[in-house]
Amino acid sequence: MVWLLNRDDPYVEAQAKDALNFNISFFLYGLAAAISIIILVGIVVLPIVVVTWFVLVIVASVKAANGENYRYPFTIQFVS
Repeated sequence: MVWLLNRDDPYVEAQAKDALNFNISFFLYGLAAAISIIILVGIVVLPIVVVTWFVLVIVASVKAANGENYRYPFTIQFVS
């Protein structure tokens, strides 16, 4: 939503692309963990993925609010 209002700002554009890549990556990680519940590995991995996603979203929100450039870890670059 913020990107739609500030399309001309390169900082906002870069942060929006990073956030999109991060969320797509963690969706795929969560999907893989959910499927791996069949072999009982996902019972441990899925909560770790969810908690990691939640913590990293909070960290990125605080950094972005302070105007700092933040690169999400564990992110696959789908959109560049």
